[in-house]
Amino acid sequence: MLKLEICCYSVNCALTAQEAGADQIELCAGPLEGGVTPSMGILKQALQYLVIPVHPIVRPRGGDFCYSRFDFEAMKNDVSCIRDMGFPGVSFGVLNEEGKVDMLRMRQLMSLAGDMAVTFHRAFDMCCDPLNTLEQLTELGVKRILTSGQQSSAELGLHLLKELVQATRGPSIMPGAGVRASNISKFLEIGVKEVHSSAGKIVPSRMIYRKAGVRMSSEDRELEEYTNYSVDPELVEAMKGVMILIDH
Repeated sequence: MLKLEICCYSVNCALTAQEAGADQIELCAGPLEGGVTPSMGILKQALQYLVIPVHPIVRPRGGDFCYSRFDFEAMKNDVSCIRDMGFPGVSFGVLNEEGKVDMLRMRQLMSLAGDMAVTFHRAFDMCCDPLNTLEQLTELGVKRILTSGQQSSAELGLHLLKELVQATRGPSIMPGAGVRASNISKFLEIGVKEVHSSAGKIVPSRMIYRKAGVRMSSEDRELEEYTNYSVDPELVEAMKGVMILIDH
């Protein structure tokens, strides 16, 4: 069976994705940072309200995937907590200064993950040798690799994605970044069994009162203060519809 994973930045979004036909949720916080570890409150809500599998991301900050001692200690604590809460899966990735998998730290996280299915997330797209990294992740027992084929979008990375699908002896290759109903068939045609999408859209804030000139971030933002990121249920339904047609 083909599987559609939706990246969600709130339980609200995850419920929307679930109702629209998603098979699995990658649960994150911080859309502007590309996803960081969700809070304890959000994790508890996910277990309370969602029935499809939820795989929280463990990423202590935005930016690269080469972590300080304190970053890594936080990751170990988070993986242990997520495991003890009963989640079926978790998503993380650690690289060293040379852009290679930090095998020592990954082994520690894999051990802490226990029986959870581990996704090595898009840290893969910042590694220096993708085929060697695939071998290392196979050795570690990683369940799936989320990747854009080391390009800005998965569609641009199709060549490497196809190479990875043909080369893998273990981890499922899960394309992500710019996956939509209009191009999802391209990924399924190369033999992938799982795809990942944020299926996102920007929606206006419910606030009526708008305070001009005050921002919560010192940086220029694509998302303004009075907009919110949300899952588009029609896009989820459209992608799932294509997958059902191809699966049959």
